[in-house]
Amino acid sequence: MIPKNTICLWYESDALEAAQFYAKTFPDSAVGAVHHAPSDYPSGEEGDVLTVEFTVMGIPCLGLNGGPAFQHNESFSFQVATDDQAETDRLWDAIVGNGGQESECGWCKDKWGISWQITPRVLTEAYTGADRAAAKRVFEAMMTMGKIDVATIEAARRG
Repeated sequence: MIPKNTICLWYESDALEAAQFYAKTFPDSAVGAVHHAPSDYPSGEEGDVLTVEFTVMGIPCLGLNGGPAFQHNESFSFQVATDDQAETDRLWDAIVGNGGQESECGWCKDKWGISWQITPRVLTEAYTGADRAAAKRVFEAMMTMGKIDVATIEAARRG
C-alpha cells in the first residue's frame, strides 16, 4: 500500500546503496520495492534503478535517482533520539565512518549529503527542562561538541 505521506530524497544515482545502508544501520528500517525506469530519462536509461522505497526508523521514504541537478543541505535532517553513549557512538560512527563527515552540536552528514542529528535524549531533556540554569549550561556544553558526549552533558546539567 502506498503511504499517504512519504519523504522523497533525491540521489544522483545511488539511492539503493543509501537505502541499504540505512536499513543496516538504523532500527526499524528496511528496503522495500526497487523500481526500474520504464524508458530513458534525463539522468538515466531504461532499466536503471529509478526509485527505491525504504523506511528509516519507521518513516516511509522514497529514494529518487534524479541525477546531479540537486544536492542535499542542512535544511533537511533526520533527528535520531539516542538512549545512551553507546547508541550515540554507534550511529555517529556508522555515518561518519561510511564516507560521511562530522559537523557540530550532534550533526553529521552521510556520504550522500543527508544531514543527521544524533541527539541523546538526555541532551534534549536537559536543555528543554524547567531548570533554566541547567539548560544554559547544557546548551553551552553542546555548542563546543561535534559528537555529543553524554557524560559531559550530564555533568553540565548537574552544574
